[in-house]
Amino acid sequence: MTAEPINLHPSHHPLNPQTGARRVDVVVVGAGFGGMYATYRFREMGFRVQGFEAGGDVGGVWYWNRYPGARVDLPSIDYSFSFSPEIEQEWTWSEQFAAQPELLKYINFVADRLDLRRHIQFKTRVTRAVWDEARKLWTVTTDRGDTYEATYCIMATGPLSIPKDPEIPGIDRFKGQLLRAAKWPHQPVGFAGKRVGVIGTGSTGIQIVQEVGKEAGELFVFQRTPSFTMPMRNEVLEPDYVAEVKRNYASIRESARNSAVGGVRPQSTRAFFSVTPRQRQQLLEDAWKNGGLAMLGTFSDLLANPEANEHVAEFVRGKIGETVKDPVTAEKLKPRGYPIFARRPCLDSSYYETFNRPNVHLKDCIADPIVEITERGVKTQAGEVELDVLIFATGYDGLTGALLAFDIVGRDGRTMNEKWKDGARSHLGLMMEGFPNLFMTTGPNGPAALANIIRISEHDVDWIAAAMTHMEENGLSTIEPTAQAEQAWMDLVYALSQRTLLTKAKTWYVGANVKDKPQGLTLFTGGFLKYREHCAAAVQGGYRDFVFERAQQALAA
Repeated sequence: MTAEPINLHPSHHPLNPQTGARRVDVVVVGAGFGGMYATYRFREMGFRVQGFEAGGDVGGVWYWNRYPGARVDLPSIDYSFSFSPEIEQEWTWSEQFAAQPELLKYINFVADRLDLRRHIQFKTRVTRAVWDEARKLWTVTTDRGDTYEATYCIMATGPLSIPKDPEIPGIDRFKGQLLRAAKWPHQPVGFAGKRVGVIGTGSTGIQIVQEVGKEAGELFVFQRTPSFTMPMRNEVLEPDYVAEVKRNYASIRESARNSAVGGVRPQSTRAFFSVTPRQRQQLLEDAWKNGGLAMLGTFSDLLANPEANEHVAEFVRGKIGETVKDPVTAEKLKPRGYPIFARRPCLDSSYYETFNRPNVHLKDCIADPIVEITERGVKTQAGEVELDVLIFATGYDGLTGALLAFDIVGRDGRTMNEKWKDGARSHLGLMMEGFPNLFMTTGPNGPAALANIIRISEHDVDWIAAAMTHMEENGLSTIEPTAQAEQAWMDLVYALSQRTLLTKAKTWYVGANVKDKPQGLTLFTGGFLKYREHCAAAVQGGYRDFVFERAQQALAA
């Protein structure tokens, strides 16, 4: 793994003697997959780029999430950059679903290969970004007290980057070791012989439980809402297969870009009730056996037809009953009350099997709610569970959290917090009316959490790069969408959301996991390919949904 970089002051950028700010063309906030590609792409276009990253190195969520069992839930060959054929050939994945150490090694390899770190200031948070209407630029301030001026501001902050503690009183009182999945220590953590508690049973909690359960003296899993999880069936990748992939990367990437999920997961046009019960059962058994997210792609209408969805949910509940030996525990682990796949689909290697271990105990927080965290552990209505280690796997303030975590002030002093007080709104998930030259990658009104985030990031950066090229070639100083275009896009997002069962679960998709957050599904649910088509149409239409400025004169494109 690459050593943590030294933070050098980017003094190569010219200093504005009037303002004391350093002048660049592009500021990029975030150094995950989106921020890395943005930094590379805009640098190659000849722009002066300055990136900022709160972490100590590149990687975004994979820099922070070092918890035991952390692993990607998409195939590694899919969850990787496609813009560089050279990197595709030079890098070799070892597993079908890469673990966090290998993912971070890949990310560091890309950063080294493309010499990205010299453009990024690490351990630095952007605290404020203000639009200067007179000078047509963004003034960006950091927590180091530095100020930068940039023509373009790129928010590559990602949909999952602001961790959220559970809303339980007494967290600061706990005297044992408190660990947060999203800010895991960089040094190894041992659990042998210890009494360990895990709060949170989403994707992260599932990955942690199945690993810690093997080592802990006793493990207590505090579950409020059980998740549906399916077997990953991870495999070591054989050299012959890797060679095949490398020969065929171009067609693999093209298939991914032209799919609804931005990836290579099999998808069917087959409606659930279009085949006989025997055939349906066999298809589900095959999907369970093959592993991964195959089941989600087995039928085309699982997020549209409640009856079909319930059949598949019951199939998975049956598998839980077959796996977990104690029928009472099995019943508590069976999700009910929301559609399968309406919460983030989870993959595991031995989650349900873990509850067959005598040292692992399921604590049902619906029947026996948590009252508080104490000095010694977790107190429920039934009593106190004493712990040596307490792990929070309680997710993020998703989609909007990172963008609302600092002050973004647009035209006429209007803040992003004001604009989004009733929920995120933008045009194409890429730009907002009233915030010129401010772009988002994997924004909350695009397909963000519902498709391959690396394909989305690459698409978004390429779209932004095309818009910037259009401006440079035509002597234009600003771009922003019209209010009418923004409203039309949000109307479409809302209309599509009414057709999906994703709205039927209380998830971070709809903001239900954060107190007082506006509720609603603001994601584009029409699929990645349709999203690409909408974005392409905006360009092919001559940017008619955008307003440009040349000097002080507003122009219609």
